[in-house]
Amino acid sequence: MALTRDAVMYGRFALGLRRFLARRMSLPQAVRIVRARLAERQDTFLRILRKGFFGNPRSPYLPLFELADCTFGDVERMVRADGVESTLQALFDAGVYVDFEEFKGRAPLVRGGREIPVHPRDFDNPYLGDCYRAQTSGSTGAGTRISIDLEHLAAQLPFKVLQCAVHGVQEAPRALWRPILPATSGLSNCLRGPVVGNIPERWFTPVAGAELRLPLKHRLATEYVLTAARLFGHALPRPEPVPLNDPTPVLRWIRGALDRAGACMVSAFVSSSLRISAAARRRGMDLRGVTFRGGGEPPTPGKVAAITSTGARYVPGYSTTETGQLGMPCGNPVDGNDLHLVKDNVALIQRRREVPKWGVPVDAFYITTLTPTAPKLMLNTGIDDYGVVETRSCGCLLEELGYAEHVRQIRSYSKMTGEGLTLIDTDLERILEQVLPARFGGGPLDYQLLEEEDEDGFTRLTLLVDPAVSLPDTDAPVKAILEELERGRLPEALTAAFWKQARALRVRRQPPVWSAGGKFMPLCVAERMKRSTQARG
Repeated sequence: MALTRDAVMYGRFALGLRRFLARRMSLPQAVRIVRARLAERQDTFLRILRKGFFGNPRSPYLPLFELADCTFGDVERMVRADGVESTLQALFDAGVYVDFEEFKGRAPLVRGGREIPVHPRDFDNPYLGDCYRAQTSGSTGAGTRISIDLEHLAAQLPFKVLQCAVHGVQEAPRALWRPILPATSGLSNCLRGPVVGNIPERWFTPVAGAELRLPLKHRLATEYVLTAARLFGHALPRPEPVPLNDPTPVLRWIRGALDRAGACMVSAFVSSSLRISAAARRRGMDLRGVTFRGGGEPPTPGKVAAITSTGARYVPGYSTTETGQLGMPCGNPVDGNDLHLVKDNVALIQRRREVPKWGVPVDAFYITTLTPTAPKLMLNTGIDDYGVVETRSCGCLLEELGYAEHVRQIRSYSKMTGEGLTLIDTDLERILEQVLPARFGGGPLDYQLLEEEDEDGFTRLTLLVDPAVSLPDTDAPVKAILEELERGRLPEALTAAFWKQARALRVRRQPPVWSAGGKFMPLCVAERMKRSTQARG
């Protein structure tokens, strides 16, 4: 049955791919589309609300609206009178919101003493015709199945065109250093290439299928899509394995692109971009003319400084598989993670909440989808991120188009990140609290994983092991963690493959750290721990 469903799914994809690749998106077209969508923003929100929420009997938001005694007519009147964001704030106060754990199906919706069971697929857009399916890149533990629709990719094209225009890389040779399916970023970047008039020349992948023991359908899916594109006249690059610890092939391509064009763009996770820059610095290679397009993890000041020290430029990215683009990089940024909020694609409000177990308050992001093609229908939905949202005049093209709001200093309040892939707390807690004590002795309070940046700007995951625990050798717990992740589901195995290549895990014999409030967190971020100490101090 599953094989039949997959065959039908990929058949639909092949039929839609020809139409998708026949599109062309110019800068004037992108500008017209964005201006129209911003002008129609309220009406679009109400159309999605009427059909996707109130008209969808499976929507988990229906009970929330009922408990809030709120009808579609009530929401429409609020939107017309006060605007989208003010309405969303009022709905949040009335209990119409979904937290991150609820959205992922790991906690029931509980409002007004009533428990509402929920599953991740309950948030699926019921009117989305999925063409191929993928999983988020490890950030949700077991991975969340996401429908990827060609029409949704098409709806996101204006953002691709605009950000390339703002940063002057419309015609620069491009290459990718991103994973294959089930991660989506590599294939999606390739598919957009013909439509925006700049096909990536090379697709380097840091993890090959053989290293992951991918199911057959995942091993064949990328080849299927690329072959179909070639049959339709578009020679998209096939993925070439390049290990994280040796980006020489990427540097070789960069050198060639600079020699013939004077500029190029590389799309890669932040840490992968840092690895390319570090390798270039060791070789004495000047990267002026190179633009790194990032994403996947926070571009901290240390990482950005190390990348740009080679002469290269770094521009951030901010998107999710569930929503598409959240922010486009500013043309006149105030720091290395300054983006314009794409208000025609999402609405964003912030609510103060405390980081679980640490008691540190953050201004959490809650997202509402404003694109009818979005894979997930979200309304005041937490995405586990927080940061600064501000209105500021920057003078770049994006501000001229109506993107006045900026988002920056974006961080996650529960996920740990390494080499562009993330795992939330619950995935590793079992290993730290059960697997390691059972194998090496000690108890749940003797092991703690700390996320911190090393002296070169790389994100490292340091396993603190109490010196009282006797280890056969220092690296034994790291091997145990990687082995356990490799035995897990596909996103966990993908993360393990990245971390193993990058040697992202290391052991420090030191008693685990407790928060200033006397709380123990098996996984913690050095920056967050510091904030907790300051807040309590």
